Amino acid sequence: MVQIVISSEGAGGLAQWVLVELQGEVEPRQSGGLAGSLLGDLHYTREGVPVLIVGHHILYGKVVQLEKPFAVLVKRGAGEPGPAGPHTHYTVTALIKTKLLFKTRPKPIITNVPKKV
Repeated sequence: MVQIVISSEGAGGLAQWVLVELQGEVEPRQSGGLAGSLLGDLHYTREGVPVLIVGHHILYGKVVQLEKPFAVLVKRGAGEPGPAGPHTHYTVTALIKTKLLFKTRPKPIITNVPKKV
């Protein structure tokens, strides 16, 4: 039997994270991955509609409450070995209860279109 210990830093100390769901793929310009790089700017309208600006494209989304929240866990290494062997200790650092859903195609942002002479 495997024992997994899950604890939290404190009930009031948990951060609230938001999950962002996009339709399609996000490809980086360089050959590296997306880790640690800026994806775009996230804004909200006065009505609470999320707006994501990625490069020269704009996406409109909606806020969705998750049916089952997610817990963000951090692995803390092996604890004291028990009779069944060493067990791993996990700490809950954040909860994800909402997601921003962007399911429409991005629209191009066009600011100034010069007229033909």
